[in-house]
Amino acid sequence: MDGDRVEIDGGIMEGGGQILRVSTALSCLLGLPLRVRRIRAGRSQPGLRPQHLSGLEIVRDLCEGKLEGGEIGSTEITFTPGKIKGGTHIADTKTAGSVCLLMQVAMPCVLFAASPSELHFKGGTNAEMAPQIDYTVMVFKPIVEKFNFTFNCDIKKRGYYPQGGGEVVVQMSPVKELSPINLIERGTVTKIYGRAFVAGALPIKLAKDMSAAAVRCIRKEIRDLYINIQPVREPDDQAFGTGSGIIIVAETSTGCLLAGSSLGKRGKNSDKVGIEAAEILLKNLKHGGAVDDSLQDQLIIFMALAKGVSRVKSGPITLHTQTAIHFAEQLTKAKFTVTKSEEEDPSKDTYIIECQGMGMINSNF
Repeated sequence: MDGDRVEIDGGIMEGGGQILRVSTALSCLLGLPLRVRRIRAGRSQPGLRPQHLSGLEIVRDLCEGKLEGGEIGSTEITFTPGKIKGGTHIADTKTAGSVCLLMQVAMPCVLFAASPSELHFKGGTNAEMAPQIDYTVMVFKPIVEKFNFTFNCDIKKRGYYPQGGGEVVVQMSPVKELSPINLIERGTVTKIYGRAFVAGALPIKLAKDMSAAAVRCIRKEIRDLYINIQPVREPDDQAFGTGSGIIIVAETSTGCLLAGSSLGKRGKNSDKVGIEAAEILLKNLKHGGAVDDSLQDQLIIFMALAKGVSRVKSGPITLHTQTAIHFAEQLTKAKFTVTKSEEEDPSKDTYIIECQGMGMINSNF
């Protein structure tokens, strides 16, 4: 069998966990045995961390596959996929590792399962270096459902750095195939809303400060729009540990959603957290793309699997997106092209990501 294994170099380009997520999900979907070497070679602590291992284990369980080298710190794994089943599965990082990154690896797989799935993800819901669960629900979900599937995402408990302890339950039914998407027209911003949250030992005043600072920052650029950023204190029975943060979403006339978010941490002024999120949002609005920088790379695997041509207009292409495209092309028959968008407005820095998808068909239908 070894001669047919796809060899992946986990140290190139972005050099992190994303290579593992994209290649394992595609290996599972396409039934391709995989070997990944030099896992996270580009990181200060190379090799598998708890969150990456949990992601590999849930994919292994989903398809009754075989995983070798699945230990913390391991820099090489081999994975032999089986048939994608569906059913109830649990992935627990036992740390504050991001539940959203676990979703990224498992979701494409269960779309092509034999039966509906219920996935329990445990870990951090609002973690650094990953999308916050609020982003997943408010931005990722409505946009990714344009590929013609739906899922239910229930936040049972929120969990924060350093212990985690959050739990999110995702329910999904399989589909026969994915439709392509066309996200080209950004339209005009029609509303801006969000939530600034505190949990655990933190007072609601911090949430109010984050919200107010964010509104002041956005007001400098956008004067005439109502901005509604709700300060909330997470109920104690629905949050584990102490955390704070903010997410701000801009919705446009064509249904595009772009966001900026930031997390509080010890010693970081709450005004600064609000301003940071507002500045990320404004930067995403400035480039003129129809998706923000965080969504860009998350759409790539779905574009590769879809039937037909998907087109997305984005700001400058991130390294994460380049990496996702590289591995999607290496493993599937999908073909991507990225071209600079011809804008009337020279201040806009936009690109068109086009993909002729492979047209994955769910053989269970």
